Amino acid sequence: MTNKNDPAFVKLDIFCKGLFIDKSCELEKDARAILRTRGGLGSGLEMILPKGIWANAPLEEHFVKNSPYKLFKENGQYKLYCKDEFLFEVTPPPRPKFYDLETSSGKKMSRIGVMQGTYLGIYANELCNFWDMKPKQNCRFCSIGLNIGKTEEEVKTVQDVVETIKAAMKEEKITFVHFNTGFMYGRGVKSLLPFIKAVKKETGLLVGVQCPPAEDFKIYDELKSLGVDHLSFCIEIFSPNYFKEVCPGKDAKISQQRYLDAIAYTSKLFGKGRVAGEIIAGLEPVKDSIAGIEWFAEHGAVTTLCVFRPCLGTNFANRDPPKVKEVLPAFERLYDAAIENDVLLNMAPNIRTAMVMLPEECKAFSNKNNLGFKLREAKQNLIRIVARAYFAAKLFK
Repeated sequence: MTNKNDPAFVKLDIFCKGLFIDKSCELEKDARAILRTRGGLGSGLEMILPKGIWANAPLEEHFVKNSPYKLFKENGQYKLYCKDEFLFEVTPPPRPKFYDLETSSGKKMSRIGVMQGTYLGIYANELCNFWDMKPKQNCRFCSIGLNIGKTEEEVKTVQDVVETIKAAMKEEKITFVHFNTGFMYGRGVKSLLPFIKAVKKETGLLVGVQCPPAEDFKIYDELKSLGVDHLSFCIEIFSPNYFKEVCPGKDAKISQQRYLDAIAYTSKLFGKGRVAGEIIAGLEPVKDSIAGIEWFAEHGAVTTLCVFRPCLGTNFANRDPPKVKEVLPAFERLYDAAIENDVLLNMAPNIRTAMVMLPEECKAFSNKNNLGFKLREAKQNLIRIVARAYFAAKLFK
């Protein structure tokens, strides 16, 4: 049975209900500012819960007014309550000092890259072309078109990016940088090649890439040869009918099947656990999300399972987020499906995200205790020890 006071459950519940900030809090001084929303899924306060779990708590959306969660600052410590019950202390990570630095071209670094948990996220290129179409064909939950050119630079040079990454390495000790693009008529992956080459050459950091599927899958062989460590594909919805409704541009210009083909191809190419498919819980029946989780796992891919957040200004801004009981079955399946299919989890060091539930965090929801399952977990733990030692030697030499 799920422990409702466990940090993993609290993280999931806050995604669905939001967080009320008491006037005793001094977030302007103590916390990271809310700089942008990540595709409509992360728009709030980042904080670190017990067990090293990072959570991004909604603060401004309409549903937050009914949240039972409240954050106080007492005697210099931030304390989380549910109704009148004290849960635990939390730590808001401080605003990075490098945000206020400028690149050699005079651009503020906070407008180049943003800390997302413990890694640096960079939207590297032009606005997703779905936002330029008439009528707009953007995914209905997405807010990226509300950010580019406003809270971050629309044009980022390789030098801007490398300088920002080096500043983040120095201050935040990042090990991973994540590049993503929107729809660019198949040009997204190619547009990232100069950034990837420079980052690998000048920093040696782990690199992740999130783009719509390329027109020619052979480019993924090139990404592997360049040393790219992780790929992710935002299919968003596993149900074909809901995919068409929620993601009209992707349905018309890419197709859901092409996403599935790309995940299958790259997972085989890169190996188990190094490719992810993203699904948004709460925008389709939970049985369909579970079917997606199982399909990805069977093909060696991790599921990045997000909770729908009706961010301000988006097409779905007035919708309600899901109730936790509605989506919990999907999160209960997330960890188990990965272990059952030997999909490797949590192998690289210092990669924690606040915006989604990591599969390993969902171990808190697992009821599996048979011998075969435990042996698979033990095998992963041994592989993790070796992988962490390898990455440490590679990154911190």
